[in-house]
Amino acid sequence: MPLQTLLDALFPHGHAIAVNDSVLTGSAATEDGKVTVIGTADKLEVGVDHALALAETVLASTGAHPQRPIVMLVDTSGQRLARRDELLGINGYFAHLAQTLDLARRRGARLITLVYGESVSGGFLSFGLMADHIHALPDAQVRVMDLRAMARVTKQPLEKLQALSQTSPVFAPGVENYVAMGAVDSLWEGDLSQHLLQALRTPAEGDLRAARGAQRGGRALAAGVSTAVAHGDA
Repeated sequence: MPLQTLLDALFPHGHAIAVNDSVLTGSAATEDGKVTVIGTADKLEVGVDHALALAETVLASTGAHPQRPIVMLVDTSGQRLARRDELLGINGYFAHLAQTLDLARRRGARLITLVYGESVSGGFLSFGLMADHIHALPDAQVRVMDLRAMARVTKQPLEKLQALSQTSPVFAPGVENYVAMGAVDSLWEGDLSQHLLQALRTPAEGDLRAARGAQRGGRALAAGVSTAVAHGDA
């Protein structure tokens, strides 16, 4: 979905969102009041400058309007792998962005993410994955690494991982599998503004990803193992 079409569908009551170097910053109106909007476009590889621009908007929002919700729109192909960004310590900039979002949450802001394009590895971890609730469009792409890269990292044969991906969402790409694992709450179709309104009105109940993954059959063991560890049984 084109970005302008998406923004008009999400915010029919109006929006003032700037796009600079594929970074989205601004605000928008909903039936329940204004929200701050941050995000990425054009499959952006997120670098240190982008992280700073996003963090600046979050800090300005939580400083002026501590309880104003923050909506994050995600289309990123990952973190920028340029030498400059690595030498500057891109991990520190990403940590700073994550900390600003944690501050906003602790000051009362609701954090909602919508993946409308791609969401890959570090470019997603530092802001979109920090939300209270994560949703996606049906044609969005969510992945950490493809099976070829996973085979190199795990030293497992590619054929074995391909076979596992047929029965386990943990090894399979695609947004439906991330819904099954509980990482994505739901897919939005139809009236996007009403989906957003419902998400903004849904209470934040902590990290329920493992529990949802167990309920949906995507992660059979994570919830049980984490519960056992928490109770000292493992």
